[in-house]
Amino acid sequence: MGRIIAITNQKGGVGKTTTSINLASCLAEAGKTVLLIDIDPQGNSTSGVGIDKNHLDTTIYDMIIGECQIEECIIETDIEKLFLLPSNVNLSGAEIDLIGIEDREYILKKSVDSIKSKYDYMIIDCPPSLSMLTVNALTAADTVLVPIQCEYYALEGLSQLIHTINLVKKRLNKELEIEGVVFTMYDARTNLSLEVVENVKDNLKQNIYKTIIPRNVRLAEAPSHGIPINIYDSKSAGAESYRLLAEEVIEKEF
Repeated sequence: MGRIIAITNQKGGVGKTTTSINLASCLAEAGKTVLLIDIDPQGNSTSGVGIDKNHLDTTIYDMIIGECQIEECIIETDIEKLFLLPSNVNLSGAEIDLIGIEDREYILKKSVDSIKSKYDYMIIDCPPSLSMLTVNALTAADTVLVPIQCEYYALEGLSQLIHTINLVKKRLNKELEIEGVVFTMYDARTNLSLEVVENVKDNLKQNIYKTIIPRNVRLAEAPSHGIPINIYDSKSAGAESYRLLAEEVIEKEF
């Protein structure tokens, strides 16, 4: 039975989509069958694995509004064992479409539960907000992975996110657990990055992954080519870090 991991942080620019794409790709590289679910209207995870988000017959939006089944929306990527449930700007209308719909928080869950046995992992890239789309992702997920950028305001908003996760756990998804926190954009040359890591460790009562994702030029370049880092530059520090993160995720049992 597959493990569903929602990657979320309502702050933008924390490496959420970068983590979704590269963790999914490194899990696939490790021999796992992976479905990357893009539930962000920006569609960056879709383009980040080489799919043209502007020329898609069906997307997650069509599934959410009931125009097609989830199987009809899933597409193969050029990466072995990595499949994609794509998104584009059409999804931005979903919030309005879902108004008044009964059990609207469970739409994604009902769909992914029907295909869960086909995949070892499902990685959900959430939008940078605590919207109904994010609530759908949290209701469908087994665990939540939270990327945190190594910057001064790292902890800002985190308590709100954890409060939301706990609310979803209480009301919608009793099985939901926090997978852990992963630090991103770590710059070893600055004292600030080290201070942020220590500060979060002192203040957060959550699991923190040993792997820390560095600030890396090749990692920043890869999305513009539509290629995950482990394929774009297999020997880069970014690729090695996401492989280590994938190993930690595989080793963790819930």
